[in-house]
Amino acid sequence: MTNGWIDIKNTDMMLIMGGNPAENHPCGFKWAVEAKIHRNAKTIVVDPRLTRTAANADLYLQIRAGADIAFLGGVINYAIANNRIAHDYLVNYTNAAFIIKDGFKLPDDGLYSGFDPEKKTYDKSTWNYEEGGDLTGKPVMPTPASQNSAAPHAPGGNQAGAPKQEGQGYQGASPAGAKGGTAPGPLLPPKTAFDLSLQHPRCVFQLLKQQYSRYTPEMVERITGIPKDQFLKAADMFTSLRTDGDMQKAATIIYAVGWTQHSFGTQIIRTAAMLQLVLGNIGRAGGGVNALRGHSNIQGATDMAGIFDNLPGYLKMPSPADTDLATYLKRITPTPAKPDPWDSMNYWSNTPKFVVSLLKAMYGQAATKENDFAFNYLPKIDRNYSWVNIWNDMYEGKIKGIFAFGMNGVMIGPDSEKNIAALKKADWLVVCEIYPDETSEFWRAPGITADEQKQINTTVYRLPGAGFAEKDGSFTNSARWLQWKQIAVPPPGLARLDQDILATIFLKVRELYQKEGGKFPDPVLNATFAYTTPYTPSLAEIAKEVNGKALADLTDPKTNITIKAGQQLPGFGWLKDDGTTSCGNWIYSGSWIEAGAMIQRRGTEDPSGLGIYPNWAWSWPANRRVLYNRASCDINGKPWDPSRRQVWWDEAKQSWVGSDVPDFKADSPPKDHMGPFIMNPEGVGRIFVPLSAMADGPFPEFYEPIESPIANLLHPNVSNNPVVKKYTTDLDKYGTVEQGFNVICTTYRLTEHYHYWTKNNPMNVQLVPEPFVEVPHELAEQMGILGGEKVVVTSARSHYIAKAMVTRRIRPMKIDGKEMFQIGIPIHWGFRGIAEDEGKTAKTLTNQLTPTVIDPNAYTPEFKGFLVNIKKA
Repeated sequence: MTNGWIDIKNTDMMLIMGGNPAENHPCGFKWAVEAKIHRNAKTIVVDPRLTRTAANADLYLQIRAGADIAFLGGVINYAIANNRIAHDYLVNYTNAAFIIKDGFKLPDDGLYSGFDPEKKTYDKSTWNYEEGGDLTGKPVMPTPASQNSAAPHAPGGNQAGAPKQEGQGYQGASPAGAKGGTAPGPLLPPKTAFDLSLQHPRCVFQLLKQQYSRYTPEMVERITGIPKDQFLKAADMFTSLRTDGDMQKAATIIYAVGWTQHSFGTQIIRTAAMLQLVLGNIGRAGGGVNALRGHSNIQGATDMAGIFDNLPGYLKMPSPADTDLATYLKRITPTPAKPDPWDSMNYWSNTPKFVVSLLKAMYGQAATKENDFAFNYLPKIDRNYSWVNIWNDMYEGKIKGIFAFGMNGVMIGPDSEKNIAALKKADWLVVCEIYPDETSEFWRAPGITADEQKQINTTVYRLPGAGFAEKDGSFTNSARWLQWKQIAVPPPGLARLDQDILATIFLKVRELYQKEGGKFPDPVLNATFAYTTPYTPSLAEIAKEVNGKALADLTDPKTNITIKAGQQLPGFGWLKDDGTTSCGNWIYSGSWIEAGAMIQRRGTEDPSGLGIYPNWAWSWPANRRVLYNRASCDINGKPWDPSRRQVWWDEAKQSWVGSDVPDFKADSPPKDHMGPFIMNPEGVGRIFVPLSAMADGPFPEFYEPIESPIANLLHPNVSNNPVVKKYTTDLDKYGTVEQGFNVICTTYRLTEHYHYWTKNNPMNVQLVPEPFVEVPHELAEQMGILGGEKVVVTSARSHYIAKAMVTRRIRPMKIDGKEMFQIGIPIHWGFRGIAEDEGKTAKTLTNQLTPTVIDPNAYTPEFKGFLVNIKKA
């Protein structure tokens, strides 16, 4: 979340898409209700199903699953065409005025400039800013030939001999970030050409206008199934906040995995961010783009590098081309790229401090300046190790074993039968769970005979772990709040704390290296593990290690404050790149300081009335509750809305002050024109994402899901995302309408169940005891299906059997004039859990139906829109 749960109460307008907070985040949804009651906030819900969230909306629109970019692009087009934009915000706080290189081509035919059809990747050298100065009012000139040269190549380029690019995601061109290419290449130009009048035909604003001019209300209706008059009503309502240039009101966009789980999921979220930048809603109380996490600590897992291409704190993983620390830091540390008169804090320029402090936390005394702070102990990424690729590699025999801690890979899918087949080929499987699950008993899946079970040679180790109430530690919620919890009850029986299990495995492996040696034992032997009780490490000790400490006496020259060696650091501003500080995650620095655990605080004071609660727990970074909050003020440092002022420039103090922690250089006066988006090298929000930051385009373009009932109406010859990878094993099959798969299917969660755990809880099972398929009334009539009758839902991969729940909450839709149907299936049931209805259900898995295809940026599978057929069982 850019903002936070409680901040939703400050909004004047909510657009909720790709999420159902009333049912899936009911405690958080109270703040949306607060906004409706106390601010008369309006709510627009766009969803394939009439959910409980939609039932609370002022306007509900049913959309075809996977058509979100078409809808959002249409709203951007409407805002620009009707001059409902935040003009001063756009000019000063975004890259709308930046000039793009001559030779860049928009995807009128479905492809941006630089596409290589053989490799299915882009040469992104034209996806860059033109170097130069102020072109406001000056005649348009082509980019000099030297700037358009394809050599040296950008990090997304495909020059001969360059290492294969993987991901090329967040800030991949030159800044530090989650993903990025491995090949060396040009950076963003230090001085970008710009046109403050926004009239230059190659300025970002004009390209944006041209890009979404195709997304007319008529086209939106044809693609999404939303009638034109209903779309116009929604677009008018959402953009009405900027009528006549008014900047006082703020709108928020709220989403969840209904956006992320598509083959273009990252770009859906990008479109929402662009819309909010166009309307000037980022950084403001009641504004932002707010992701609702599906678990209590999903945010924390990502922060701590629970994904393959990150180090903690969203630092990039090294690649084989990073032969030493200097090479690595040069690749991932950005330099400013901005109009010459403007200023950019470019906070990722501190990357060397974050990296060296992390290496000191990991390797302690073994990390010295002489050995590059043990940089070469870090693994180097040479391929894509994302979720679906891991299971595909296991199926192809490349991975021999897997640890599954709290991850039910069989149920998660996609294509659960392929995941089961992969486990059959593995040598071993280790599962740490609180209940036996489908992964730990994969050989019991329906359809596997007793004779087949005898042929499975996978050795399975089942480790009883501890549930969330059986251990202390912290959760990091959607709002980036780190909150400490205490143990409620001890683990039962032989169950052990997760950190005890992991510590035991690590220490035993270290013993083996000590006794037997190995190919490269140094990282294991030299990893710091100096906990008071190494086999049962305290999570409080780990939290303090993550925060960071001084390894030598440190003095701040501005304040003359000294931190003694061994003391906890007050925040990441104290981190050094000379080895005198250690920190396990720079964004968490400040969470457990010398004075104590900030994450254990429970102060209920809220002086501003905005729901900031600065003394409740701790929010990364720096206890800041709303990111980019400098953008809540105009260029003179005065709040757009004085009644909801968050931060402001205090002329007397010559400093930024406020109710929230300013997300800005505290002593930078407004006259210096420092951009409010301090993590970007430009200092401004990115409407156009340059170079390799996105794999599939600097602007989002609407592409059909991989399995779609129609060709793309914008460009039929390029229907799907052109850089998406389809898997090619014998089990990877993709359905078409011609094969009889003519119904759109989406998946979702219920309030009464929590993913795959609560089918082990009698109370939850009693609430919703068995699986069902939500079927539109009109489709059921055509098929002769009655409510409660069993149906078979079939995809190109497998089938699913459950009772039909015939409903009017999903209506038939007109897609390009043709009637089409959608169905919905909850994800919760499998072949493990309480057998209350033993013999009455087929025990098939929802994700047996879903395709193995992933977003090219975040690698999330496409669970939310695929093709099936349905018939009576």
